Amino acid sequence: MSTQARNAPAGALAILDWQGLDSGQRRAALARPPQGVSDERRRETARIIASVRAGGDAALAELTERLDGVRPAALRVPADAFDAAEASLTEVQRAAIRRAIDTVTTFHEAQRYEPPVVQTAPGVRCSTVIRAIGRVGLYVPAGSAPLPSAVIMLAVPARIADCERRIICSPPGADGLPDPSVLVAARYCGVEEVYAVGGAQAVAAMAYGTESIPSCDKIFGPGNAWVTEAKLQVSLDPDGAALDLPAGPSEVLVIADDSADPSAVAADLLSQAEHGPDSQVLLVTPSRGLADTVAEEVDFQLASLPRRDIAAQAIANSRMLVVDSLEQALVVSNSYGPEHLILAVDDARRWTGSIRVAGSVFLGHYAPESLGDYCSGTNHVLPTYGYAKAWSGLGLADFQRRISVQEVTLQGLEELGPTAVTLARLEGLEAHARAVIVRIGEGDAES
Repeated sequence: MSTQARNAPAGALAILDWQGLDSGQRRAALARPPQGVSDERRRETARIIASVRAGGDAALAELTERLDGVRPAALRVPADAFDAAEASLTEVQRAAIRRAIDTVTTFHEAQRYEPPVVQTAPGVRCSTVIRAIGRVGLYVPAGSAPLPSAVIMLAVPARIADCERRIICSPPGADGLPDPSVLVAARYCGVEEVYAVGGAQAVAAMAYGTESIPSCDKIFGPGNAWVTEAKLQVSLDPDGAALDLPAGPSEVLVIADDSADPSAVAADLLSQAEHGPDSQVLLVTPSRGLADTVAEEVDFQLASLPRRDIAAQAIANSRMLVVDSLEQALVVSNSYGPEHLILAVDDARRWTGSIRVAGSVFLGHYAPESLGDYCSGTNHVLPTYGYAKAWSGLGLADFQRRISVQEVTLQGLEELGPTAVTLARLEGLEAHARAVIVRIGEGDAES
């Protein structure tokens, strides 16, 4: 730790003694910032969706001009724009995008598997066949920074799954085009059907289709509260499109002990805090001394961050918890269910058996969360806001459908038919029973 950090004023991160908190205070300590959606936002999102369904491309153009302050010459990005985008990036930048695509491809290729064929009874064979989702819409936000990494995390598994049509929607900049890095990442991932449209209107276009943009079966990708609300609304409509997973503000929980480098822990906390003012970061540690030092280091590093105003607001939603042991730290983490979990301890792997709830885990002193955001190979589209308790991060299977198949011979029906008849009649469903009886006879079915 630097001398300047040691001399920094007391940190803005609140430090709480976990053992000294009652049950209500513990719940409050693990509470996330409220993310309620106002009725007005719901109504306005619904109006945007209805406008796109009714007006198609013209509505998209009008909404883009009104909400993004630019009217693209065409919704679909032309081929020469990809060439210009590639030329605008340095070779180092292009190489970094390619390297990230390689590692993400390697990890997701390994998720392919051959489903088993199982004989569940004599004459009864059950299996599963894998089919790609036909058309997928990949949303890549812009906001305060371009996100070529989001392109990689969405487009790579979509390509490996062999989805027949893959499109990207991303908000236009002042020139009417998505960010050059987004276009280059899309091209390198094999997607050149990119549309310069963002927000709830992009979600509506991908769900229902317009003259230019095809309707999709499922929509993937992060976004702001408007995008999230739009994805939820179209997913509840039978004529709309499925969504990938629930999403909220980014978050990280770091478990660290005295073996951790305080400056590295502080950097990990700030790497998530700079995402947005509603992000949340937590440090859980058995060392009060480490907590004090990390708090000072956070203040020191925060002062020089370009996005310090955003990060400072997130820090206000965050805290440090001093616990009795690493065992207790894992219990706290499992209760919280973090999007990202960092174990900054020696021999971190031995603690993985105690991890029950997390979106993505980073083991040891040399695994910053930012590596997972970009290029370790795992997917960075993860459940946030506690959804890790029931949802997993994005993977190859999310771009596929699994269809069960059963093949039954006469022997198999004679073997299992009586069981089906008995259960059908137990449930009062005589037609179910007769579907068996007409094939093998009443006597055989009751044997």
